[in-house]
Parts: sequence; structure tokens; C-alpha cells
Amino acid sequence: LYNWIYARGVTDLEAMTNLSKDLRQRLAADFRIELPRVALHQRAQDGTRKWLLDFDDRNAAETVHIPEPDRGTLCISSQVGCTLTCAFCHTGTQRLVRNLAAGEIVGQVMLAQDALGARGAAEDRRKLTNIVLMGMGEPLYNYPNVKAALGLIMDGNGIGISRHRITLSTSGIVPEIGRCGEELGVLLAISLHAVTDELRDRLVPINRKYPLSELLQACRDYPAVKNARRITFEYVMLRDVNDGEAEARELTRLIAGIPAKVNLLPFNPWPGAEFECSTELAMQRFAAIVEKAGYVCTVRRPRGRDILAACGQLKTASERKPASAK
Repeated sequence: LYNWIYARGVTDLEAMTNLSKDLRQRLAADFRIELPRVALHQRAQDGTRKWLLDFDDRNAAETVHIPEPDRGTLCISSQVGCTLTCAFCHTGTQRLVRNLAAGEIVGQVMLAQDALGARGAAEDRRKLTNIVLMGMGEPLYNYPNVKAALGLIMDGNGIGISRHRITLSTSGIVPEIGRCGEELGVLLAISLHAVTDELRDRLVPINRKYPLSELLQACRDYPAVKNARRITFEYVMLRDVNDGEAEARELTRLIAGIPAKVNLLPFNPWPGAEFECSTELAMQRFAAIVEKAGYVCTVRRPRGRDILAACGQLKTASERKPASAK
């Protein structure tokens, strides 16, 4: 069963021909194998694809595939909505509805594999080579289910995507960061976005609970970090808010001694957003200062903006139901 479901992606019990007919009938009487339902599928001009996925309770989450010539990256969600209310993030305007179950997280990967034809031959598998937990929700606030899901995704006898090709992005849930490194060993990305506690308190409110000093110490202590497996610091570029040359120099001071690279994220607008994206010149100057300090610094090219599939743009219409309605 494990091989049929996770390695081959088969959901029809009758197709599992090396199981006895009697066993297949008994399984079919008690179980069903289903992937999330696609409520909406959109394709951006740049080839990025976004699926709005419905689950059994009619709540929904979004999954995004970003194609590249030599690889394909799937951005998956860990929650419906989010509890963190980061000021620049569209998902943060949607209240947390619930955690996704492990099967709902794995189901996003399996659905994308089927939609992309990314099984079997090596050439086909290149369509989906990397996983990033950067979709809706804070993965470390759903750690047990994320751990169970990644165990299936990373298993060589199952879906078989290496931990070296999986990145978990967190806004800084300090107590769970070390546990993630010890138990999963995946790549770590930190949604940093500010270099002072005062500004980060505003942009990433979880900073009030886990300030920069605690977060950066957790990064230094991360069990899987080394020069070959650096921590990625994500930094959204907000015009006249956090994009000055002084902030760039302070960033290099803060991360000194951590094997790291920096991703500068041009702000992706969404309806009602209070921010504007930094100018191209400001981003170039910021990157140059970080690179001069010895760090790889990339200005990420926005993908899927025209279908609200870019970083910080994901949101669904799912809402938390009152207790009396559950």
C-alpha cells in the first residue's frame, strides 16, 4: 500500500494488482484514498501555477508551483489562514482557521506531481525537485503535522524528495527551531524583514515574544547549519521603511558568524496594502553592501504576481466558524 500510494501515486485500490482481490474489497469498504479537490487552477504569464485546494470541511489553502529550466519548486501551505498578522503579508489579514493535517500537506505535493506529470523518469521528476514551506501559515505552529508530512515526503521509499531540497520558512518560533533541526534537518529560512526590534515588532509581531537576539542565537545553534547548508534570511524590501544603506550594514552585523545567505524580496502588492516596493536602485545598493560583507545576496525575481501567487500574496475566503456552528 505504501509503495502504491506514495511512490507511484495510485489512489484507486482496484489498480493495486499485487494485492489480493479480497483485500482490495475489504480496504475499499472501510477506506478511501483521495487528494485535495482543486477549486481553482490559475496559470500566470511567467508559467507559475496556483491551485486553490478544497479539503473535506470545505476550507481551502493555496499551493504554488514555480518552474525553472533546471528544476521546479513547490510552495506548500501548512495552515488555513495564519495567526501571525505580519504587516506586509496578505495571508496575515486572514485569521487562522485551522492547522492542516499531515495528509493535507502531503496531498498538496502528490496533487502537484500528478498535475505536472512529475513522476517516473528523471526528466519528469525535474518538474518538481524542491519543496518550500512558504505558503499559508506558520509551519512551526503546526510542527507535529509538518514533521509527519515531511517524513513521508522525504522517505526514499515514498515520495523521495531529499531533505537537502526542502526549506522550512519560519517567522521565528524560537523554541521549535532547534527541534526542527534535530528531528528533520531540512534547510531553514528566517523571515527577518527588519534589523531592529522596534521595527520588527511592527512588521513581524511575533518578535515581541521572540526578539531578534533570541532568534539569531537560535540560528547560530541550528543543528543542521554549516557552510554547505546555510540559513537563508528573507528580507522584504519596503520603500523608505527598511531598505536603507544603514539597515543593510546592520543586517550584516546581526548575522555575522552565521553561515548564511540573504534573499531580498521585492514587496508584492495586494489590495489594501500600506507599503510600496523599494526602488530598483535601493535594492541594488542594499545587495551590494551585503555582498561586500561576504554574503551571497539575491534579489528574488517576483513570480506569479498577476494571479496573486507571489510571496506574501496568498489568501483564501475560508473563515473560522463560531463554536456553535462546528
